Amino acid sequence: MTNPFFKNTGPYKINYLLKSINFKNNLKFLDEKINDINDLVSSKKGDITFLHSKKYNNLAKNTKASFCLTTENLKSYLSEKCKPIVTDNVLLDTAKITEIFYPDSITDNFDSTVEYINKTEFKENVKFGKNVLIGKNVKIGNNCSIGHNTIIEKNVNIGNNCSIGSNVILRNSLIKNNVHILDGCVIGKKGFGFFPVKNSNFRYPQIGVVIIEDNAEIGCGSTIDRGSLSKTIIGKNTYLDNQIHIAHNVKIGENCIIAGQVGFAGSSTLGNNVMIGGQAGISGHLKVGNNVQIAGGSGVIKNIPDNSKVMGYPAKDLKNFIRENK
Repeated sequence: MTNPFFKNTGPYKINYLLKSINFKNNLKFLDEKINDINDLVSSKKGDITFLHSKKYNNLAKNTKASFCLTTENLKSYLSEKCKPIVTDNVLLDTAKITEIFYPDSITDNFDSTVEYINKTEFKENVKFGKNVLIGKNVKIGNNCSIGHNTIIEKNVNIGNNCSIGSNVILRNSLIKNNVHILDGCVIGKKGFGFFPVKNSNFRYPQIGVVIIEDNAEIGCGSTIDRGSLSKTIIGKNTYLDNQIHIAHNVKIGENCIIAGQVGFAGSSTLGNNVMIGGQAGISGHLKVGNNVQIAGGSGVIKNIPDNSKVMGYPAKDLKNFIRENK
């Protein structure tokens, strides 16, 4: 399960799930039970997953899921043990099935369980400011501090020696040791995932978490969305400047330095030792390698290999950019 904080209401029979999404195909499956919905990598036997893009064909070959929502053109990439369910709109049907398993993951209403920290078990071992609120199922380690007007909503784990600033909101997050989260951050809220359906939008359930590894720092006013069907991860010793947005499922490696106002679209992956200048943009579902340097204001719209230096929009090799713009 991707998020230990959302309740899985399964298992469900595969026939029930297909009827719930108005599956039109006449495929006749046995009354096989499905335990969970997961991504291609995390799925186990008894799970259902999805494949909507050729970018993930290699992952599809090794998935352990029993069923996969996919297209006619992509079904041949699945492992032999994974039964394809061919649909016209893979992501929309995936969202509908996810909502069946996790009905509480659609909305992000305020946490009604919170209470003032001086009424909780943490009043003795946490240094805190005024108007600090703590929800249920929260864990806070030793030698931590929390600033004024901060809300630690239910389902948050904070490690040792962490500093949480003022006016911060945390939920659905696992914060490791020696992490600094500066003023005004919002971490663990749902991502920007929805599908236009006729005259309305269907929200994609966000059942992932945010994981911030040891010794990371998150700058003022930054927002980090929790994952949809996987995790959003900030690696060890990675420093984010102010006003950075990280969308759902983004994974940032270790020892990265990212300057202010950089934006990451969903499901992109950064390697280790990446440096990004201010106001750069990283498109979704991309892979940026290790030791990459991206100049400020650049627009990254394709994968970048290890040890590259790029600049411009679209981002290209730094030497080529300088040569073309003399």
